[in-house]
Amino acid sequence: MPRHPAFPPSLLACLLMGCLALQAARAGEAPVAVAIYGDDAYPPYSYLENGRMKGIYASIIRQALKRMPEYEVTLLPIPWKRGLVLLETGAAFALYPPYLRPDERPYMSYSEPLIAEQLVVLCTQAVSQRHALKTWPDDYLGLRIGINAGFLSGGKRFDQAVHDGRLRAEPARSSRTNLLKLMKGRIDCYLNDRLSIAWELGRIRTDGAADPNAQALVEVAELSAEQGYLGFTTRDPARFPYRDDFIRKFNAVIKAMKHDGEIRETVERFLRAPD
Repeated sequence: MPRHPAFPPSLLACLLMGCLALQAARAGEAPVAVAIYGDDAYPPYSYLENGRMKGIYASIIRQALKRMPEYEVTLLPIPWKRGLVLLETGAAFALYPPYLRPDERPYMSYSEPLIAEQLVVLCTQAVSQRHALKTWPDDYLGLRIGINAGFLSGGKRFDQAVHDGRLRAEPARSSRTNLLKLMKGRIDCYLNDRLSIAWELGRIRTDGAADPNAQALVEVAELSAEQGYLGFTTRDPARFPYRDDFIRKFNAVIKAMKHDGEIRETVERFLRAPD
């Protein structure tokens, strides 16, 4: 039976030295600088505090990047709607935390999902007593619904009802602004994530920002859970030559963090001691 000739020792040595040299060269390369934008007003998920991006998503992303030393990433704050414009025009590489909206945002691709957010509807107690709010959005027709500007989270039937003028969607820049409006009766209900609402209500009480005569609030509906992602622009790919490599490695890290429980631990650690 014929046998393949063995590699000469000198050739094996050259191959080994070449691999070692290549690894050394790669190890000596400076990390690739990458800017990632985050919503600056969506606590506790993503917000700016004392000049630093904080929140659950920032904590998860920073933890993931510890496993990607070839990239040096800066997290930058931006108003949500402006961040969407940067991705749409190809002026920015990535933005967090969009929900999955491929039809509305064809200029964006998505990472592995990071965490799930539970959407709920919060209304004033007076509104909940006047209306049988059982079916979303049918039982809310004629009401003023607060939403965070740039967030598409009410569903297609909600969007259609707004388009038809059967209910009013009133966007505001932040959860805090919406909740204060709700307490003053300037809107009837507010649609957002449960944890975000609870977090911001706690801060409003701690800060003493609520009016003494503020309306009582009640959660009246639990809607679908939404996954939050790191979104990437699909425009002008030549501007970000590292795009495919970054996305592939980031997704692999996030999958590993889910598998070993690190995502859950990161969220729990942040909620105990926000950093």
